[in-house]
Amino acid sequence: MAEVSKEKISKAYEAIELAKKTGKIKKGANEVTKVVEKGTAKLVVIAQDVSPKEIIMHLEPLCKEKNIPYVEVPVKDDLGAAAGLRVGTASVAVVKEGESKKIIKELS
Repeated sequence: MAEVSKEKISKAYEAIELAKKTGKIKKGANEVTKVVEKGTAKLVVIAQDVSPKEIIMHLEPLCKEKNIPYVEVPVKDDLGAAAGLRVGTASVAVVKEGESKKIIKELS
């Protein structure tokens, strides 16, 4: 796994928070997998500290195949918090960008 810059990570969280308020997001590996397979995800954010890794292993190659930008973040609890959850989440997908469109463009 490549080292992701702190700036890229905070942009990913910002994109999720904006999309949560002004667009639409999907949370959790299963929901994210579905929107990636359909090709409707605009951005996928994956937590690196997910155990077992099998839960999220398929997401990176799937995103590459579908040409969907993805960002890896270190902690699932932070990812969950950005998505408005009280618990951690393995992954989040932005489905409707809302006001996060510009940030997602920068990330891709």
